[in-house]
Amino acid sequence: MKRHDVHDDAHRPLDRAVPLKALYTSDDLDGIAHLGGAPGAAPFVRGPYPSMYTGRPWTIRQYAGYADAADSNLAFRTALDGGAQGLSVAFDLPTHRGYDSDHPAARADVGMAGVAIDSVDDMARLFDGIALDRVSVSMTMSGAVLPVLAAFIVAAGERGVPAAQLSGTIQNDILKEYMVRNTWIFAPEPSLRIAADVVEHLAAHVPRFNAMSISGYHLQEAGADAVLELALTLANARTYVETLLARGMSADDCCSRLSFFFGVGRDFFGEIAKLRAARLLWSEIAHRLGARSRKALALRMHCQTSGLTLAAQQPENNIVRTTIEAMAAVFGGTQSLHTNAYDEALALPGRDAARLARDTQLILQHETGVCDTVDPWAGSYMMESLTADVAARVRATLAKIDAAGGVLAALRSGDVHRWIHESAVAAQARIDDGSHVIVGVNRFQAADDDERVACREIDGRRVRALQLRRIEELKATRDETRVRRALAALTEGARGDANLLALTIDCVRARATLGECTQALEAAWPRDDAHARSVARFSDGVYGRERSQDGAWRTACERVAALGARLGRKPRVLLAKLGQDGHDRGAKTVAAALADAGFDVALGPLFSTPDDAVRLAREWRADVLGVSSLAGAHLELVRAVLARLAASGDRPAVIVGGIVPDAHARLLKDEGVCDVFGPGSPVDAIAVRIVDAIDATDATDARLACAGDERASAWDGGVGAW
Repeated sequence: MKRHDVHDDAHRPLDRAVPLKALYTSDDLDGIAHLGGAPGAAPFVRGPYPSMYTGRPWTIRQYAGYADAADSNLAFRTALDGGAQGLSVAFDLPTHRGYDSDHPAARADVGMAGVAIDSVDDMARLFDGIALDRVSVSMTMSGAVLPVLAAFIVAAGERGVPAAQLSGTIQNDILKEYMVRNTWIFAPEPSLRIAADVVEHLAAHVPRFNAMSISGYHLQEAGADAVLELALTLANARTYVETLLARGMSADDCCSRLSFFFGVGRDFFGEIAKLRAARLLWSEIAHRLGARSRKALALRMHCQTSGLTLAAQQPENNIVRTTIEAMAAVFGGTQSLHTNAYDEALALPGRDAARLARDTQLILQHETGVCDTVDPWAGSYMMESLTADVAARVRATLAKIDAAGGVLAALRSGDVHRWIHESAVAAQARIDDGSHVIVGVNRFQAADDDERVACREIDGRRVRALQLRRIEELKATRDETRVRRALAALTEGARGDANLLALTIDCVRARATLGECTQALEAAWPRDDAHARSVARFSDGVYGRERSQDGAWRTACERVAALGARLGRKPRVLLAKLGQDGHDRGAKTVAAALADAGFDVALGPLFSTPDDAVRLAREWRADVLGVSSLAGAHLELVRAVLARLAASGDRPAVIVGGIVPDAHARLLKDEGVCDVFGPGSPVDAIAVRIVDAIDATDATDARLACAGDERASAWDGGVGAW
């Protein structure tokens, strides 16, 4: 295979939150307090259980959700038949946000990034034929945790499986949603009430179920380095425990109900050290909070290989990346693991790719010997020193969070978002300038990399039509008086102090839908849109400083400056997040980098409609309207934008960025989109192609006449939001 590059210069080390030394000796172990610890004993650096994988390997999980419950059920059964030992459910975005599939705000997103669940009947179809008294089920759900968990409990009960026999984990980590994932529904205070009610109810009635899985994975995916990921995760966990302690739970009871969820990225040694340090730090924190039992002090975790490291270019390379990340998770002592499929940078995983991801874990368990000894890194000069260094830096970051007033105060002030964003922007700059090598993306590209793997297609319109019919049938056959009575009790419970999960179980058993349960809570707590409207605090020149010596970046900046000179002002770019897609790392990073390149850039609010985007583009007289799409709803939403622009007579150049299959990119270009930027597109190339798009629009002369105009609506003059 031919390659574009002809040079193999000296190896450059990874950028790490904790740099590695070139050589470690026994001197590096001096003063490390955790040395000599045993597996299953505090501070649990060597693992939460004495025998670890020699007694029982980690649980192989398959994270999946394929639009319709029946299709997802087939995928679950296939996974279990193929060696998976637990299931992890991916829900679609309307479900996360508490909308039924017939809600206008959910229209484009139904079934596009997970399974659509509107009622207990959908949940029953999802797990049809699966032994819920024997199979552990993990559900990634925080915002709509009450109706989703209630539907699971009721569906199992109606199958004859009592709640006490259910095992698994519910994520129930709402603070992470305000930091990065953005699938919240209510404001932080009532959301913490919901999270605590879930923990209390499960402790009393579903004792084998982990009531909360505090997630670092999403923090890592949003750009946090290992130290910041671990510090924020532990700060969130501490906040939840303090909330539960204030309600009268004992530290041992509430700490033993928690588990953790970490991402495992490309820094092999650093990720192992991070997971070992996580147990050390949690043991310290839980002890300070009053916990004393081994179960409460021992951190248990699920890990997932990184989605961020998957590349759309030469996607088969992702098999190697995922395998190495899986090994890091295993060496770090995870209790369960999901391995990503190699094609996930392009679309939902295909059947063969999902099987290969699952088989990767089976090979590790059965062919390599990694399960034959406990913590093989114990005593390593490098690993023990690195573990201690990670722990020390995390303690310092926790102290910084405390100095900011705690994690809630740091959220309100924007500090958390700024820390994560600056880390993400700097990392992207190092990838774009090639100093951080990504094989097949910015170095060692294959000359014939035009062929892509086949992408799994989801027909969202078909799924939505099926779900609407099911909702209609459900409402036609249920006892409306019973439903109204149960929903009214839920509203009153939110205004009072009754346990909300218990009340939601009553609603779901009466056949109330997920959206109706959410609306009943909205009667007490209006849906929170303050975070969707808030101004994002972008880094001040971080991307530009990182690339200041790079020739491609300087050329791009010169092209933008030349365009600005012709226009008599900076060229204006509006970036929009449409539908229920809350993944905003890419949009924020590109917005900040384009601003550094010389554009006037605005990032519109989350959860915008096509009408919102067109209106904002008109108010600001945008030269370019960019749509960021990472959840699969781009065809319907972008087509709606194009239609509204055509009807209004506005003519900004329309661009699209994100995970867009090649076939979809061709369709969108045929229908009027100027350019499509897929994963791995460097910002200098994006900037130059945006300049080309502006130059190519017929509206340029009209805009020149308005060069001195000022936008009438509120605008902060840089990268921000309305």
